[in-house]
Amino acid sequence: MPEWLKKTLPPLIFGLALILGWELLTIITDADPRIYPAPSEVLSALFSNLSEVFRNAKITTLEMVLGFIFGATIGISLGIILAYSRIFRSAVYPWLIVSQTIPIPAIAAVLVIWFGFSIVPKVLVVVMIAFFPIAVSTVDGLKAVDPEMVQLMRTFGASKARIFREVRIPVALPYIFTGAKVAAAFSVLGAVFGEWVGAKGGLGYLLLLKNRAVNTDEVFAIILALSILGVGFFGLIVLIERLTIPWYHKARQLEGVQ
Repeated sequence: MPEWLKKTLPPLIFGLALILGWELLTIITDADPRIYPAPSEVLSALFSNLSEVFRNAKITTLEMVLGFIFGATIGISLGIILAYSRIFRSAVYPWLIVSQTIPIPAIAAVLVIWFGFSIVPKVLVVVMIAFFPIAVSTVDGLKAVDPEMVQLMRTFGASKARIFREVRIPVALPYIFTGAKVAAAFSVLGAVFGEWVGAKGGLGYLLLLKNRAVNTDEVFAIILALSILGVGFFGLIVLIERLTIPWYHKARQLEGVQ
């Protein structure tokens, strides 16, 4: 059996079992579809409103991608500074942790007051969610370098820039991508939080409208669309990771064989 099939088959079977169980439960209990819709009704609602969902999904996707790009840029840059400056790390790192204890909806509301109902508040909310795991993983990756390897490079007269480029970055990249995958998964939540507070479009905005109208099947359909969006974005980061550091995945496969 191919390796990709071994990894894909168990979660696929588990997911199908959950969906089948959900469908059977609605049939057995004769559940009210307005309160407890069956998966078949959710799919029907999704396809019935596909153009509306797609139109709003484009807005949410743009917010996610822009927020992730800015968040990753800030996170990696901040992580490099934190890894290289002990004084800066001791002064700033605790405040990074404090920043993650602030309720995102509260900040999103303030951002809407400042910037209005434009795309800016939603992107900033995603930035706030995305930068932290990337910054922390960047620090951990840069500090995970073997000191003996660094000392060996210095013995051969390598500059700090060359050590950073040829030693520290290759070691740190798997850590950075781990943080990026976490950030990608949570970027969907950031965009939705921003849209809940104030928006004129997006899946989060559409979700509120359908929820107020008690269209439960359409609510679940939008949740399904958000899940597909999040999984797709996560998969894109995984694909970029495999293309960027193929040697890392080959090493892991060899370790698995052993």
